[in-house]
Amino acid sequence: MTSDSSSPHDSLGLPRPLRAGLAVLAGAASGLAWAWYEPRGPVTAVQAVALMTSGLAVGMLGGRLTRSRWAALAMPAAHILAFEVARQGTGLPSAGPVVLDSAFGVVAFLLGRVVPWALAGVPMALGAAWGRRRMPGRAPWALAAATTATALLAGWLLLPPTAAPVGRDVAPGGGFAELEEVTLGGHSQWIQVRGTDPGNPVLLYLSGGPGQSDLAFSRVLLEPLLADVTIVGWDQRGTGKSYPSLDAAGLSLDRAVDDVVELARHLRDRFDGRPIHLLGESWGSLLGVLAVQRAPELFASYIGSGQMVDVLETDRRIYADLVAAAGTAGDGALVAELAQLSPPPYPSVFDYGRIMTLYPVLEGTYTPPREYRERAAAGGVGPLGVLGQEYGPIEKLNVVRGLLDMFSVMYPQLQGVDLRREAPRLEVPVFILCGDHELAARTDPARAWFDRLEAPAKRWYQLPDAGHSVAFEQAGELRRILREDVPGAATR
Repeated sequence: MTSDSSSPHDSLGLPRPLRAGLAVLAGAASGLAWAWYEPRGPVTAVQAVALMTSGLAVGMLGGRLTRSRWAALAMPAAHILAFEVARQGTGLPSAGPVVLDSAFGVVAFLLGRVVPWALAGVPMALGAAWGRRRMPGRAPWALAAATTATALLAGWLLLPPTAAPVGRDVAPGGGFAELEEVTLGGHSQWIQVRGTDPGNPVLLYLSGGPGQSDLAFSRVLLEPLLADVTIVGWDQRGTGKSYPSLDAAGLSLDRAVDDVVELARHLRDRFDGRPIHLLGESWGSLLGVLAVQRAPELFASYIGSGQMVDVLETDRRIYADLVAAAGTAGDGALVAELAQLSPPPYPSVFDYGRIMTLYPVLEGTYTPPREYRERAAAGGVGPLGVLGQEYGPIEKLNVVRGLLDMFSVMYPQLQGVDLRREAPRLEVPVFILCGDHELAARTDPARAWFDRLEAPAKRWYQLPDAGHSVAFEQAGELRRILREDVPGAATR
């Protein structure tokens, strides 16, 4: 039998209202405990499975106490309510106020709320259903099926990610590819090392954002370079595989620069003392310049792609250019929307996200090189690279959460940066890649900085059929530059 007991007391002599109260309190205690332990929700596979397991156990306890169907709803609801109340004040978009008027806000709600709710609530409801059963016997098929599916989900979450092998078109005899966990600034972070010859020069790639994980994109789109260099991709603190290490209170621009320097030292030691060539993309170009300035002895050259110089000036110019373009096109709705937003800086990542969706208005129409388009299509890494095999299931969610949360922590700290003032000289050769379809609001400050920059050598490359991600779009030209122009960047 599985029917509710007609007795107002259980075998322990507890009244039914007290049993119900204890069950609800157990659900709420579970929510409070998880909010204290990890207010972002589970950020690793182990945490996700632990949340599911604890939810199942708490649910079974509540089911045994109440012997009632309502426990399957009341206990998860109590868990979710307590979890949400207790984690207020985290200051991160994925766990902060609900914003559903933009695609970015909806994504933040799904990843930061619906996912942890489901990972705790579904097993808790299943546990309550099992706990209220009075006698052993065959379980209802729906309950058995749901439990089996949940167990399979837990097993899938624990599947380890793997590094994709180097393509045979680049290394017919095979290459090497590995994911490596390193400790930088006392925090665990992840790098991906790919190459064809351990004796090749090392190219450290700094991805954009802040918050973008490019392990999958750099693996697919920079693979033609592997014949000449060993490429190290890095999930910076708070991004992708390194999302668990996000420390909103302790992460500063200065600390981020120190992480680059520490990683460069690690790579220099690992690769027999060779200096590191540094490739910075967008936000990574700011980070790269500041790292080279701080520890020039570690680096053989600096290569900037989508070079950023003054974030605030660029953002304000983009806003002004969008207003002008909307006015010229007679798009009154866009003019009104931009007026409501007002010029940056903005308090919310979601406002920046809206502006970013309008960049194509200013970029113009162009067709990237065929090799880029074919590699991107064949790579199969999906939007933001989330389908890349470098990421486990929870890490795929972290790719998106990191972009939102890391951006919200770091971007406000960039508002006062101006390389024209802070980095007038670098002690290594400098090579800047600029796409013809890059936004003028980025190109003009970058060119002004470059023209005044003092460096042992410097070159500016104005490349066609490319926009902001010029190193990816023009990887063939980047390979030529590394082979012919950058001292020591290729074995000749």
